Amino acid sequence: MELLGIAYLLMNIIGLVMMGIDKSRAKKHQYRISEKTLWMAAVFGGAIGTTLGMQFFRHKTKHLSFKYGFPFLALVQIALFCWFLV
Repeated sequence: MELLGIAYLLMNIIGLVMMGIDKSRAKKHQYRISEKTLWMAAVFGGAIGTTLGMQFFRHKTKHLSFKYGFPFLALVQIALFCWFLV
């Protein structure tokens, strides 16, 4: 169970950092992290981190799939994580 918590925390940190890196690259007109990669990080446990990154860095907030998809996925992951703890 402890390993699951560590993996969950790590994926959320990765998701948050990825959003920051992609925003920085967008400002500099550099090669970007693909939307598919951002979604994969969110799906594999990083939805809270990507959602927080989206809000903190104000990145991808106009894309409806991100604006509503990341928070919804975060709620689902929180519910699943709590269910596994019981």
